[in-house]
Amino acid sequence: MTTDNSHWVGTWTAAPAPAEGAAFSNHTLRMIPRVSIGGSRLRVRISNGHGTRPLTIGAACVGLRRSGPALVPGSNRRLTFGGDRSATIAAGALILSDPVELPFAPLADLAVSVHLPQDLPASFGITGRYARQTNYISPPGDFSSEDVMPVGRLTDDWSFVCGVDVVAPRETGAVVALGDSLTDANISTHDGHHSWPSQLARRLAARQSGRPMAVMNQGLGGNRILHDIRGDSGLRRFDRDVLAQPGVTHVIIMLGTNDLRNRWAKPEEEVTAAQMIAGLKQFAVRGHARGIRVIAATLTPFENETFLPGAWNPKREKIRQEVNDWMRKTDTFDAIVDFDRALRDPEHPTSMLPIYDCGDHLHPSDEGYRAMGDAVELSLFE
Repeated sequence: MTTDNSHWVGTWTAAPAPAEGAAFSNHTLRMIPRVSIGGSRLRVRISNGHGTRPLTIGAACVGLRRSGPALVPGSNRRLTFGGDRSATIAAGALILSDPVELPFAPLADLAVSVHLPQDLPASFGITGRYARQTNYISPPGDFSSEDVMPVGRLTDDWSFVCGVDVVAPRETGAVVALGDSLTDANISTHDGHHSWPSQLARRLAARQSGRPMAVMNQGLGGNRILHDIRGDSGLRRFDRDVLAQPGVTHVIIMLGTNDLRNRWAKPEEEVTAAQMIAGLKQFAVRGHARGIRVIAATLTPFENETFLPGAWNPKREKIRQEVNDWMRKTDTFDAIVDFDRALRDPEHPTSMLPIYDCGDHLHPSDEGYRAMGDAVELSLFE
């Protein structure tokens, strides 16, 4: 048996979660991940994390995206799995493709094409989540090897594909952004890559010196520290979405807003500051045990949000302030990123500055997400 001693680093991720209402039958999906760091040898990760039965991959390819669903001619590479063109992924599991040679630049758009020959109704348990960008679904058939894939319909979801890894120099590190919709950039402009992890990736790629760093966005809309909602809680998914990521050296955790908001208004899920702080401490303990630098991010203002009317109240605001004050004073973490200070209105600190507010008083605008990405000190990654 040969051992691959390459230094694999995740250059792009999408957190596996249960998709809402998606279904496929003999379709080819072409998804367009934008990488953080470049390289010349990659592999693709495909997840059946929320499937109720085995998932068959009929064929899969990866190439460089030219525009829309079209590839740079000659760039498409057939993916294999243990040498085979097709694969079966057990329910709840994921699969890594064999490595392929494909040179690509930092911040490049790849195109991952996956043919799904089975009938996959919504009851199958499609693994996917919101993408804030355009991906493509073919008419029935295997079009994975086509430079220009015919389009049956558009989608703004990721489905099954959950990571792209690249062989990188040994000194290369990687930061995972663990968060909710404010990390996933909900309400931001489609196809603009406006999330704060995307802005951080651009800044890291542009700097002239310092350690090469990949960025993996593991934001998941609705995610909470303590309780499951639309997939696993932060504490439940930490091993899979952070500790298991190839090459991870740092994690930035921005979770807690949805714990406060208690979307389903369950009395047993109404949290205290002490409960949130205990959960945040667990992230630090578990990350440090693996030699990862753990960075916490303060929770941003959401006074009188309209996305979920009534979710903000003075009691929950008091808890947010208590948790943020604890983060600023504790030595539990290796550092903090003060997103609250970056976005809040100095004249009214329980609200975002209007220019940084998308209009629902919960999610930032494109400018707000950029300000968050700019608030992360690059010196944390030397």
